[in-house]
Amino acid sequence: MAEITQHDGTWTFDGETVRIVPGQGRGVHPVRRELGELTVPLRAVAGISFEPHRKGGRLRLRLRDGACPVLRAADGRLKDAADPYQLAVEKDRGGVADYFVEEVRNALLLEQVPSGPTDGFLLPGPSVPVAGGGGDGTASFDGETVRLTWNWKAEEVKSSGGPVAFPVSEVTGVHWMPSIGLANGHLRFFRGVAGLSSAPAPAAEYDPYALDLWGLSKKEYTAVLVAAAVLVRLPNAMAPDTAGPGTAAIPGAAAAASGTAIGATAAGAIGAGPDEDGAAEGARLSKAPATPPATATATPPGPTAATPTPAPAPDAPPAADDHDVLLRRLQELGELHRSGVLTEDEFTAAKQAVLKRL
Repeated sequence: MAEITQHDGTWTFDGETVRIVPGQGRGVHPVRRELGELTVPLRAVAGISFEPHRKGGRLRLRLRDGACPVLRAADGRLKDAADPYQLAVEKDRGGVADYFVEEVRNALLLEQVPSGPTDGFLLPGPSVPVAGGGGDGTASFDGETVRLTWNWKAEEVKSSGGPVAFPVSEVTGVHWMPSIGLANGHLRFFRGVAGLSSAPAPAAEYDPYALDLWGLSKKEYTAVLVAAAVLVRLPNAMAPDTAGPGTAAIPGAAAAASGTAIGATAAGAIGAGPDEDGAAEGARLSKAPATPPATATATPPGPTAATPTPAPAPDAPPAADDHDVLLRRLQELGELHRSGVLTEDEFTAAKQAVLKRL
């Protein structure tokens, strides 16, 4: 059991789940307050780290790609303060944060949790009813119907038509983009055949199925919760990426690639940003030491093999001296030793080289 309590919230780990309870102070970001308590199963976790700095540090829980609908809807655009999987740690609590990290990492190693993408959401998404937005209106979703209501700042093409409501069964895609610099953001919904069109979507300020987000308040970020709640209820939300990273895997991909629209069936990479564990996983040994492919095999060498399989070079470090990566390397070496690819001496030498980096 591990627990850390800070102004931003409380994290608890019981060996199977990470329970995240956000703080309720004025300094806590609206996205985290509105999202509320999260229960993250261990199988959804890709890694965890504590990043110390002069005034304290930051605890980061890295989820597997596709595990969380909020991260998928955000597509890496959440600010640190809005990210529910980050916790600001005070300077005198660094030791507690380190202990928390060790407990989660050890559990990941013992359970052999993969760090690659998931086949579906492992978290339920925001509870409904949920509402959010700003700029020229507010979006709300009760689990069945999406509603867009306009304020006095909305363009006449929107306000003259009154509030818009449509069932989630008509939604083919949803895209959230926060305001960045001088460019407005949006929360846009795609419906029926129109959502599958390759034609560019109209500007959000004139689109009756989109909120135009101006970036004047942190509250506008809560629109991503509406996007996530809708996204998790779309049957094709986890469709594989067939149009390339950052584009929609539906016929509307051309519009999405232009930056004007993206469907809910967008690339499976939507969600968390680049992950050190994921990068290291791609460079893992495929049941063989870090030697040229011609000599690295998972089966014992044939009768014609004149030399034993060499051990991994001790001076060849992982892609980064990340604790998670090194633990996984130890696990790989153990598998190679048990399968007979490495001798006892080779295994011992390689293990010591990795342990020196821990």
